[in-house]
Amino acid sequence: MSQRLRKTLFSLLAVLFAAAPIAGQAALADDHEPPKRTITINGKGSVKAAPDKVSVSAGVETQAPTAKEALARNTDAMTKVVEALKDAGIDPKDIQTTTFNVSPRYENRDDGKPARIVGYSVINSVFVTSHDIGKLGAILDQLVSAGANSIGGISFDIDKPEDKQNDARKAAMADAIAKAKLYVEAAGAELGPVMTITEQGGYVPRTMAAPMMEASGAAKPVPIEAGTESVDIEVQVTWELE
Repeated sequence: MSQRLRKTLFSLLAVLFAAAPIAGQAALADDHEPPKRTITINGKGSVKAAPDKVSVSAGVETQAPTAKEALARNTDAMTKVVEALKDAGIDPKDIQTTTFNVSPRYENRDDGKPARIVGYSVINSVFVTSHDIGKLGAILDQLVSAGANSIGGISFDIDKPEDKQNDARKAAMADAIAKAKLYVEAAGAELGPVMTITEQGGYVPRTMAAPMMEASGAAKPVPIEAGTESVDIEVQVTWELE
């Protein structure tokens, strides 16, 4: 090994050995640094709003001795139901088929033999959305009058809940800040910077059971009250204390 290279290696080793105590002292100092004091608070925000959209599931179930006959009957009845919806002002894009099923119907036998097929059942259902809640009662009446014999839950919704959600977020954060200031003042400390924010909750459309209606249709539109929707947000905030 050349003398020049040997001198370079010695110089590097000297630097390393000189830095080692300093690094050890820094690590020791970090180990003895006291943990940060923090406070974690939950805040809640709620905003009420009138729903501006409603959805309902409606369909027709038919039975017949043969699958062909049951399907034909169901097709005729369902065609009338869809036409009634369009006549009520429902946009075709707001009518979506959700269920279509053809299945045999069985009859149990007392002689111990296997059950036998005695006919067929056809179910066809659509999911309907209306942006005019005031028309819901009339729509239900028209559905039943047109032949719908299966009506599912009614769901009220806010078409664009983003603005309401943001208002609820602001209210939730203001609630958390107010609580935090109260606790910190009582403890004789001060709020420092925010360390973490976690959001919980959100908007969930409200669903109610569909009203019972006679197959012949109601004499007047079914009374339906939309009420108000609640957009709820909860936040969990952690601050450092000063």
